Amino acid sequence: MGSTICAGMDAVANHPDALAAAEEPRRLSLPVAGMSCASCTGRVERALAALPGARDVSVNLATGRASLTLSGDTSPTGVAEAIREAGYEVPETVTAVSIEGMSCASCSARVERALLGLPGAVSASVNLATGRAELRHAAGTLALADVEAAVRASGYTPHAVDRGAGTTPAERQAREEVALRRDLGIAAALAAPIVVLDMGGHLIPGFHHALAGWLGAGTVPWLQAALATLVLAGPGRRFLRIGVPNLLRGQPDMNALVALGAGAAYLYSLVSVAAPALLPAGAAHLYFEASVLIITLILLGRTLEARARGRAGAAIARLIDLSPRTARRLEGDAEREVPVESLRVGDRVRVRPGERVPADGTVVAGESYVDESMISGEPVPVRKGAGADVVGGTLNTTGGFDVAVSRTGADTVLARIVRMVEEAQGGKLPVQALVDRITLWFVPAVMAVAALTVIGWLAFGPAPALGHAIVAGIAVLIIACPCAMGLATPVSIMVGTGRAAERGVLFRQGAALQALQEARTIALDKTGTLTEGRPRLTDLRPAPGFARSQVLTLAGAVEARSEHPIARAVTEAARGEIGALPESTDFVAVPGHGVTARVEGAAVALGSRRHMERLGIAVAPLEQEAERLAGEGRSPIYLAVEGRLAALLAVADPVKPEAREAIAALRARGLTVAMLTGDARATAETVARSLGIDDVRAELRPEDKVEALRALRAVYGPLAFVGDGINDAPALAEAEIGIAIGTGTDVAVESADVVLMSGALTGLVEAVTLSRATMANIRQNLFWAFAYNAALIPVAAGLLAVFGGPLLSPVLAAGAMALSSVFVVGNALRLRRAGGTS
Repeated sequence: MGSTICAGMDAVANHPDALAAAEEPRRLSLPVAGMSCASCTGRVERALAALPGARDVSVNLATGRASLTLSGDTSPTGVAEAIREAGYEVPETVTAVSIEGMSCASCSARVERALLGLPGAVSASVNLATGRAELRHAAGTLALADVEAAVRASGYTPHAVDRGAGTTPAERQAREEVALRRDLGIAAALAAPIVVLDMGGHLIPGFHHALAGWLGAGTVPWLQAALATLVLAGPGRRFLRIGVPNLLRGQPDMNALVALGAGAAYLYSLVSVAAPALLPAGAAHLYFEASVLIITLILLGRTLEARARGRAGAAIARLIDLSPRTARRLEGDAEREVPVESLRVGDRVRVRPGERVPADGTVVAGESYVDESMISGEPVPVRKGAGADVVGGTLNTTGGFDVAVSRTGADTVLARIVRMVEEAQGGKLPVQALVDRITLWFVPAVMAVAALTVIGWLAFGPAPALGHAIVAGIAVLIIACPCAMGLATPVSIMVGTGRAAERGVLFRQGAALQALQEARTIALDKTGTLTEGRPRLTDLRPAPGFARSQVLTLAGAVEARSEHPIARAVTEAARGEIGALPESTDFVAVPGHGVTARVEGAAVALGSRRHMERLGIAVAPLEQEAERLAGEGRSPIYLAVEGRLAALLAVADPVKPEAREAIAALRARGLTVAMLTGDARATAETVARSLGIDDVRAELRPEDKVEALRALRAVYGPLAFVGDGINDAPALAEAEIGIAIGTGTDVAVESADVVLMSGALTGLVEAVTLSRATMANIRQNLFWAFAYNAALIPVAAGLLAVFGGPLLSPVLAAGAMALSSVFVVGNALRLRRAGGTS
């Protein structure tokens, strides 16, 4: 409660208009979940009407919303809490904005704190590398304008995430890089004469005397002052514009440190030129070259950093560029080239050789081979004929075909991939929380160390002590800028998730990188995960009194309504042998057991032995045969008609060709591999032996898989689960990290943290490899960022000078600070070569 109150006070302090706004009546409209009748609306209305300052309360059951006018001391958070106390819920939503001007970890921490101070805020995440903020809050309590105002009050510039062309994060990044290059060029051009004027005498004997004779002895210092003024007022304005207001608010950031350091050197030098009598005898030194070189070198570092960050985020740009701009829409017998944005579901488009598919759809005419490496990471083109699904952005190689459009715009696979990667890149890892807590107090601590350094030199330094104190204090301020700390984690996430997307692995959230790296066990479903998921009927043995054609017809008719791969195998075999099948009714699927239905009036049941036992049907006559088939790696299925055992069917699902190699690679990485399946134990153990899997849990229902995962966790520790079917969704949610086969069902994909787009198990090895590489990279970056500051702050303060060594120049401090950020980003870029199954 105390932290909430403090956060609210911070919000008012950051927002001068916040108090005034709170006093004005405000109309709120909030969604309310859980209302089902008129008494519900009455209960919510009474709860809201009892709030101080609430009037015009209205609760609508049809729309599921509550509206009221609020004034006085009651906040929107209090409204949401009153609804919860009445027994209902206010759903939460996420508002996202892009932010310009953040340059270090303290910047992002400051924005995060301001957002958390908004009424109704639940959690906030601000990513320095992507320049994106996400605020989770009670729906209806905050508008985008409120979030943007809080960002603006923190000293930074907000942008709506989806505001028209020219304002995407990549485009803003490109504009920022252009502006940095321009400012760097101006700063370097103006700083060069100052450096020559100041340092020329050290390199060329008699230079200063000749210059004084030519320009006049008093002109050179004023010329340096004029050029330094132009640097600070021009290129250096970007630091002063943000840093000085934050300093005055008592919330210093990296820009404040640069403004203090360069400003102190400039002002001290200006006093030395304009009023040297104000300084102690012998202390009137010029540090104009330090002030301008600090600005120039930090701009150089930021320019290199911006270029590297652009390369780090290039994965999304490349994905977006895969989508063609135009399509050949078929209108009668004619083709018409139209913008892709104008396509609608149901349109037919023609794709020629060498063109990219403009939208998701189904091939209705023609055939070709399509390169789907953009979504699967697999380089071998896939044959596409009539009835095959194609994905927008994939490359048609040889032939031509027509496509009936099924999804457009934000609903396409490519758009979903881009959205997943963006969300993952904008997320935060658990380790980032510690970094944020440290950096929030780091800049004030650095300023305190700089102040103590100045005081120490003034008290104990040799005469003239003031000059040494200024140099040491400025060096501490500049060298300790926490840019590298803020970039250490998010840039690695950007590159790691981008590289993973290129390899056909989608991390749906950044935290999944850390969770997968911590997993000690990989548990896999069998059907569709370890196996092809395209089984075929291998055996059919009718019971006495039943004919083959009869039982095959009944089995095919029932299984035609099921989505399970084994069901499809039975149906395909029946249609191939019998032809058209009768319709089934009253279909019921019992997950983990089997199915029941009625066909032409007869009650039919198919499924496992436990399904038959559940229905009270004896399987003894065919049980021995079922055990034999299971021992050969086939899945036995019992068929019953009107309560009598009618047949035994067996289905075999070939193991994926890369499965053995992938399992071996996972075990070589120190992981325990387990298999969880609903198949008979004998079948499961046969498959496991062929793949080298030791731990097998068979004959599991969906809820049993959850219990099996808990048992595995108790033995081995954190685990990941890999599955593809609807019945895998609970297990995917239970595991520390859920990994879905991208060729599986939408329910499985939506329940997972990681998606393997190709369906190949080599993608699982890629995911593990990339997660470990990314986390190792983050640890390297954090070590560099913190160790660098810990080691060099004492040097900047003058530790070496105490033992007779040199005093660190502010210019060298600026260069070292810029180098640290470039090093961190450059180290993260090494992840672009990470991956592989070897």
